[in-house]
Amino acid sequence: MSHHKVEVSNLHFSYPDGHQAIRGMSFTIFHGESVGVIGANGAGKSTLLMLLMGILFPDSGEILVGDTRLTKKTLPMIRQRLGMVFQDPDDQLFMTTVGDDVAFGPRNYQLDEAEVESRVIEALTQVGIPHLKDRAPFKLSGGEKRAAAIATVLSMRPDILIMDEPTSFLDPQSRRRVMGLLKSFEHTKIITSHDLDMVLETCRRVIVIKDGLVAADGPAGEILKNQPLLDGCGLEMPLSLQSCPNCGASKYEVE
Repeated sequence: MSHHKVEVSNLHFSYPDGHQAIRGMSFTIFHGESVGVIGANGAGKSTLLMLLMGILFPDSGEILVGDTRLTKKTLPMIRQRLGMVFQDPDDQLFMTTVGDDVAFGPRNYQLDEAEVESRVIEALTQVGIPHLKDRAPFKLSGGEKRAAAIATVLSMRPDILIMDEPTSFLDPQSRRRVMGLLKSFEHTKIITSHDLDMVLETCRRVIVIKDGLVAADGPAGEILKNQPLLDGCGLEMPLSLQSCPNCGASKYEVE
């Protein structure tokens, strides 16, 4: 399934004020991978996601989804393959009911109402909130909003899920539930987060970004145990890997 592959090649992007946010970034993400993209604030993570989704376009270099180069012309087709869940669920929930929000994308592609309804039920069931179909989004809890936002993307049946800070602002129970959802999805996943314990548990591979460049790329267990690397990139080792100050043991060993 080559259409699930995302290839970033020698990508450069600068904002109008001259700030160079992405400086020669290259990597490839293959079908079925779950990849965490981490870095300190200002490292370039958000800019990278906007480039992947075609919200911004690079100054040079290219992005391939499968064998298709991301351009303004190919963007509608690319967005059928990539689905992004934003950090703030309120950016994706704007209709009067959850069901209408989840139906919005399929309706925009002019699917018949029977197919739209089928996709709405399927997506809401996947995230465990079919009972919230007729609820107003503003009446949902933080965790419910996050699940609904994910459902709005799943209803489009993308090949690749892009998640921006999926556990931010969630209470512990809601965080654990979202992590369970992420682990259950068989999609190719690209996840950016400062929650490195979540990244450790849900991603097999990690790409570290520093100053718009790839500072490291490898197995999550190796990258997230590399204290000098993390220190140099303004990051801290996941709490679950840190040694107990009393006995010196870590919570568990990573494969």
